[in-house]
Amino acid sequence: QVQPVESGGGLVQPGGSLRLSCAASGSGFGRYVMSWYRQALGKQRELVASIGISGATNYAESVEGRFAISRDNAKNTGYLQMNTLKPEDTAVYYCKLSNPFFGTTWGQGTQVTVSS
Repeated sequence: QVQPVESGGGLVQPGGSLRLSCAASGSGFGRYVMSWYRQALGKQRELVASIGISGATNYAESVEGRFAISRDNAKNTGYLQMNTLKPEDTAVYYCKLSNPFFGTTWGQGTQVTVSS
């Protein structure tokens, strides 16, 4: 089973950009749907974006047009490019890998803080 590890979080000013990475240990990354979730302090975890095995993408309305999800199966890595960041994007971002036969795994999360 693959295990995702997130990286790339940090502090950025409003309007800035960050790129998160989700590196998967183990083999078979290309067989998993990859999703990014986020959880702000005191709020429920919410889906940000997902990318299927075929490359089809889906975005939350709040990030549509600002964020872009992608994957490089040869590198066992997925990405979330975040542009025009807003203070309300501040949250811990989690990578989730899911497959109906092999199950679901979550990473430990990476903190993104948007503040001046």
